[in-house]
Amino acid sequence: MTDYKIKFGTDGWRAVIGEGFTFANLELVTRATARWLKKNYGNAPRVVIGYDTRFLGKEFSQSVARVFADEGITSILSSTFTTTPAVSWAAKEFGCNAGIVITASHNPPKYSGFKIKADFGGPATPEMIDAVEDELSGVAIKPINYSFEDYVAAGRVELKDLSSEFKAMLSRSIDLESIKASGIRIAHDAMFGAGQGFFSSLLDESQVVELHADWNPGFHGNAPEPIEKNLAELVDTVVKRKCDVGIANDGDADRIGMTDEKGEFVSSHLLLALLVKYLHTEKGLTGGIVKTFSTTHMLDKMGKAYGLPVDTTKIGFKYIASKIVEGDVLVGGEESGGMAVKGHIPERDGVYIGLLMLEMMVRREKKLSELVDELYDEFGSHYWHRVDVHTTEAAKQKVLKRLKEDGGLTAVDRQAVVDFQTLDGYKHITDHGWLLVRPSGTEPVLRVYSEAQTQEKAVGLVEDAIKQLGV
Repeated sequence: MTDYKIKFGTDGWRAVIGEGFTFANLELVTRATARWLKKNYGNAPRVVIGYDTRFLGKEFSQSVARVFADEGITSILSSTFTTTPAVSWAAKEFGCNAGIVITASHNPPKYSGFKIKADFGGPATPEMIDAVEDELSGVAIKPINYSFEDYVAAGRVELKDLSSEFKAMLSRSIDLESIKASGIRIAHDAMFGAGQGFFSSLLDESQVVELHADWNPGFHGNAPEPIEKNLAELVDTVVKRKCDVGIANDGDADRIGMTDEKGEFVSSHLLLALLVKYLHTEKGLTGGIVKTFSTTHMLDKMGKAYGLPVDTTKIGFKYIASKIVEGDVLVGGEESGGMAVKGHIPERDGVYIGLLMLEMMVRREKKLSELVDELYDEFGSHYWHRVDVHTTEAAKQKVLKRLKEDGGLTAVDRQAVVDFQTLDGYKHITDHGWLLVRPSGTEPVLRVYSEAQTQEKAVGLVEDAIKQLGV
C-alpha cells in the first residue's frame, strides 16, 4: 500500500502510470463509477469504453471492462484505440449511461487517465464527477473469478470498432465528396495520438500528408498538445510539401491546432470566429455563441453584428458543454483548442472541426489565410499573447492579494483600465484590448493573457503587467 490519494479533476482522474495510475487504483475508480451508475440508472446500466494510444491503454481498458462486468454492468469496448469524441458519441448513439476513456489527453506521455462521459454525448457534469469521487471511500479491491475473455464469451463485454462507426457518422455529417473533388492538400499531425489515420481514411490518401501517425506510446517524449510551439515540423511540412492547410490533434483528438498554407499558426480564437461566420452566414444556422473568459472579444463583435447572443463562461469546456446541453448554441469553444458546433455532439472534437474547416475552405473557394483576412476586414484586427509565469507560491499569493484588494491595475502598457472583471481571474479592459491574470489552481503559476490590435501591443500588455506585478 502507498499513501497515494486518488483525486478527481475536471472530467475524471489522471495520474502518472506506475505511480498513481495502477491497475489497483483503476479498479477502485471503476468500482466507484459502478456504484454511482447503479444508484442513478438501476441495477443494469450500460457503458461504452475506449482508449487512446498511451502505454497499456488497451490493457487498462480491458481491466475496466472486467471490473464493470464483475459489478454486473455490461459494456461496449472499442476493439482498437479511438478518439475521445468517438466514445462520447457512442455513449449517446448506443444508449449507454456513461462513457469511459482511458486517456490523459494532451498531458505528457507518463500520464494516463480515466475520463467520464455522460449519456448525452458530452463531458460528465461537475456534479456527476463529484458523485463518483464521493463513492471512492466505500469501495475496495476484490477478487474477480472470471477473466476478460470469459466476460467477452458470456456477452458481458461487447467488442466494437468504434472508430469505424464514428467515421461513418462523420462521412454523413461533412461534405467529404466536395473536399475530395477539390484536390485540397492537408498535412495532418496526429502527434502519435488516437486521431491518426482519420483524415487519410475519410479523404483520398493522396490528399493527406501524415505526420507522427504510428503507434508510439512515448510520443517521442513530448506532450501531444497542438499548440504553436509544438508544431514546427507541421509548419515545415506544409511549406515544403505545398499543402493548403496544416491540422494537428492532441493525444485523444478532442483538440485542434491549425496552420494556413504559409505555415502561419491560426489560433483557436480565429477558428471559433471562422466557424461562427461560416455556420451563420453560409449555412444559415442560428444560436448562441458560448466562449470562455480568456477567449477573443471578436466573438462579442460578431454576436452583435449577426444578432446572436454571446455568453461568457468560466474557463473549462465543462462550462461550455452544459450550456450546449441546456440551450440553443451555434458555436462554443475555448482558447486552448477545444470547440463544439451545432449539429454535432456537445463535445470537443478536433477531427470533426478540422473536417468542417476543410469544407469551409472548399465551399468558399478561399485559402485559410484569405478567410482570416476577411475576418480582420469585417471585425478589425485582433492578436493574442499568453505567458505562463512560474513563480513561488508566496509570490503568487502576493500578486493575488494585490489584485483582489486594490481592484486590479489602473493602467497597463500606458492604457487606462476602464473595466475590471473577475469571473475567472482578473481581467483588465482598456479601450484597445484586455489583459487577464489567472492563477493556476494547483501550481505556483500565473497565467497572463492579452488581446490587442497588433501582436506588439498584445505582447506589451503582458510584459507590462508582469513587470508591475513583480513576478
